[in-house]
Amino acid sequence: MHRVLLIAGPVVLSILAPQDLPAQSEVNQIQPILRAEILSPAAALFQIKQYIVSKVPPPPLPTTATRWTAESKRLGETLLRDVVFHGWPDQWVSAAPHFEEAGVIASGPGYRTRKLRYEILPGFYSSAILYEPENLAGKVPAILNVNGHVGPIGKAVEYKQKRCINFARRGILALNLEWLAFGELGSRENRHWFGAHLDLVGTHEVGLFYLAMRKGLDYLWEHPNVDRSRVGMTGLSGGGWQTIILSSLDERVSAAVPVAGFASTRTRVEARERGDLGDIEQCATDLFETIDYPHLVALRAPRPTLLVYNAEDDCCFRAPMARPYIYDAIRPIFALYGKEDALEWHENRDPGNHNYQLDNRLAAYRFFSRHFGLPPIENEIPVDAEIKSYEELEVGLPKDNLTILGLARKIAASNVIPPVPSDNAGSREEWLRAGQARLRKLVRLMPVEVSSAWNVMNTKDKGVETLSYIFLMADGLPVTGVLCRSMATAPRAPVTIVLHDKGRGEAASLVSDRVNRGEQVLALDLLFVGDSYKGLNPASYAQVLHGMGMRALGIQVAELHALSRWTQKHAGVGKIRLEASGMRSQAAALTAAALAPDLYSDVGVRDGIKSLAYLLEKPVEFAEAPELFCLDLFKCFDLDRIAALAVPVRVRMYAGRTESP
Repeated sequence: MHRVLLIAGPVVLSILAPQDLPAQSEVNQIQPILRAEILSPAAALFQIKQYIVSKVPPPPLPTTATRWTAESKRLGETLLRDVVFHGWPDQWVSAAPHFEEAGVIASGPGYRTRKLRYEILPGFYSSAILYEPENLAGKVPAILNVNGHVGPIGKAVEYKQKRCINFARRGILALNLEWLAFGELGSRENRHWFGAHLDLVGTHEVGLFYLAMRKGLDYLWEHPNVDRSRVGMTGLSGGGWQTIILSSLDERVSAAVPVAGFASTRTRVEARERGDLGDIEQCATDLFETIDYPHLVALRAPRPTLLVYNAEDDCCFRAPMARPYIYDAIRPIFALYGKEDALEWHENRDPGNHNYQLDNRLAAYRFFSRHFGLPPIENEIPVDAEIKSYEELEVGLPKDNLTILGLARKIAASNVIPPVPSDNAGSREEWLRAGQARLRKLVRLMPVEVSSAWNVMNTKDKGVETLSYIFLMADGLPVTGVLCRSMATAPRAPVTIVLHDKGRGEAASLVSDRVNRGEQVLALDLLFVGDSYKGLNPASYAQVLHGMGMRALGIQVAELHALSRWTQKHAGVGKIRLEASGMRSQAAALTAAALAPDLYSDVGVRDGIKSLAYLLEKPVEFAEAPELFCLDLFKCFDLDRIAALAVPVRVRMYAGRTESP
């Protein structure tokens, strides 16, 4: 095998074949020490929960209706402009609704059912079913019905059909939308976690979900028979989430019934052993940087809103746990308008699980009929015999229909990342300063210090000394590490910090090799890496951090900077060498070097990736490397550009990973 050099702008990335490396020493002695538990998963879970809860914004406390009206307008405009439609082309956001009818279905007495196909954005279509009163005339109320996580059956789910049929038979237009990842949009590439790939390429993931449901509202708004003063929205679970998002930010929704779809971030993190954290859109990047779900409920004031929750929900958001922050705390805001009773609460106890069954439907019927000025609806019309199959309700979508992942790839292909200026270009220093500033902002780097280092274990055996640490960071998050060195190592010997995607326990070969070179070696597990986070599902907590305006990668980089400075001080050394194994560690090491090049002499990368494009083409799922999916990262940088920002640090990529995008 030959040695290969990759030139990335002014940075030389050396690719060394495995046989070029020195022989590895025996690792049996060091590996058990590196694998030994330092911080238990239960303790790590508690600390990440405590960290998040400490940063959740409290519910709003306006003093007058006038002030809250002004603040609501500002918040809504800011969320739409800076979050929901971040990176979205104006022509997609402002495009008029385009619906086409695909046939009329034979229906039961008192209503008709129409199949509709509509365009979310160019090349990306969805489907819907319109239930309309049989003798439709004049202006009537309308309700947008959205899906939750209902599996392959999608919009044909039984409880949703019953609800829509009953609305139509009571004189209400009911539009039943399909949802991404379910029913006719059930492609694997529409799984919601691929929304992170939209973030990566610079187009906010929540914008797609928002457009998909807003198009349905646009359709009803433009329908000639819809009374625009009586437009409602409802849905279960993910449908409840859609309901609060759209109805809070779009004042056309006059009455809303979200069912078991959200709770305060505090409630979600505290709940159960692992928390009720939901899919990625429910913690959409930066959506809750300064607000939380209670604020969205408050944005509906004084419009009628019925919050429906289930007493012993077997999915998420149990009623007694959700109520304090989203109902009790927000009802006084409705009272500022003299409309305290416009915010209503219904707790379902039969069956009490995650459902939109009869008791919850009756609560919705009573609510909408009262606020739409219709005769009271106290009973459900039995329509079991009128429930259609998936096939009967299938509208049909284009075979080449875009998907979430396909859209991310399409956007990535159109992005142009500026090249690194040549060595003799006068703009090189300016490029470095601007690039480092932009990268620092993208990863939301917030410097942190080591508040204390707990030496929890040590060994001295066969000439090797180890010290195991819990490093308590000033922000409350822990980092664990093991310092290894030969007992014959000279004072102030060079230091290598070792990172490994699978945790320090898998880095024994590299640690042993550097010790045998006479170095001091610190093997670290940063946030979300290693045995301390086993079973925690780091991706769920990473998405919560991203939703609150932080970045997991930025936290890891801050930790690495702090531990590098701590090591310099305690080992009495100058610049430190970084060795990273795997793409997660690669990103942390390269970004750390780019944003503090004075700390490091070298960065070595094993089993890394050549480009962030690999995340799209493989594809790498969010759960595999949540830190890499930073909003705008692959719109502004690729790995070679980040490496170039680290000059004069030497960056070496060792042969190992053979896949390439």
